[in-house]
Amino acid sequence: MAAGSPTVRRRRLAAELRRLRGNQTGGMVAKALGWSPAKISRYELGQGGFPPNEIKKLLDYYDVTEPRRTQLLGLAADANARGWWEDFAPEAISPDFTESIGLEAEADSVAQWEIESVPGLFQTPEYAWHIMDAIQGVMPTPPTVIEQRVRVRMIRQRVLTEREPPLKLSVVLDESALLRQVGGPGVMREQLTRMAELAELPNVDLRVLPLRKACSLVDCSFVVFGFGSLPEGGRILGDVVSTESVASGELHVEGEMDTYTYRLLFKALANASLPVAETRHLILRAADSWRD
Repeated sequence: MAAGSPTVRRRRLAAELRRLRGNQTGGMVAKALGWSPAKISRYELGQGGFPPNEIKKLLDYYDVTEPRRTQLLGLAADANARGWWEDFAPEAISPDFTESIGLEAEADSVAQWEIESVPGLFQTPEYAWHIMDAIQGVMPTPPTVIEQRVRVRMIRQRVLTEREPPLKLSVVLDESALLRQVGGPGVMREQLTRMAELAELPNVDLRVLPLRKACSLVDCSFVVFGFGSLPEGGRILGDVVSTESVASGELHVEGEMDTYTYRLLFKALANASLPVAETRHLILRAADSWRD
C-alpha cells in the first residue's frame, strides 16, 4: 500500500494558504479577487476541492514564486485526489471517521489509548463484525453497511504490513478489553491470538494496563497521529488527536499545547502498563482462557 492521503495534503495546503494571507482579512482577499469571503474560508479550512485555476489566482495574488509555487500547485493536485475509502458508501463511513482514516493513511506514527475494545487495526473480521452489529439495538443498520464497515477496517490494517514504510503503532490497552466478551469464546480466542501475533511486528509496541494497577490517569480513548518531515524541510503536519464521546461524536484536536498534553498522558499510561514481553504473555493467557 502506497503512502499518501488527500486528507493530509488538504490540511497542509489549507494551513499554507492561511499562512500566505498573513495580516490581511479573508474579506480583503475575497474583494480583491472578486470572490465571496466564504470561498476563502472554505479553502483555508480544507473543505471541499481546490480548483487548480483558483489556487493559481490565489498564488498570483500572494506573489508566490518558484519553486514554492510548483510545490503548492502539486499539493493542490494531491489534495484533489480520492482516497481509497471514498469508494465506500457515505452511510458506511461518517465524515469524521473519513477524516481519521485519511490521517491514519499517511501518519508516520500513531499512539492510541483504548479502554473499551481491541483497537481497529488489530481486529479480526469476526470480532469487528460483532462490535459493529452490537449497535443494532439502538441504531438499526443494514447488514450490507456493516459488511462495508468491516471491509474498511480490514483495508485500514494494511498500513501495518503493506505500506512502505509501515505505520509505527504504539498502543496502551486497558485489560478489560481482554475480558469483555465480543461474539463467542471462539471469536475472543482468535482475536487475542491475532493481537499477540501482531504485537511481534517491529513497528508495533503494544502494552496492557492491568486492572489491578493503581492509575488515576484513565480518560476517554484517544489516538494521536504523528507526521514526519518534508523533503524541503519542516513538518508535513503537526500532531492531530482524535477523541470520541457519545455526546460530541468524533473530535479532532490540533492545537500544539492540547496535542502535547495528550502525548504526555499517553506516555504516563505507557509507563504504568506492563512491558511489551509481559503484555504478550498476558494476552496469550487470556486467549487460552477463552476456550469453549
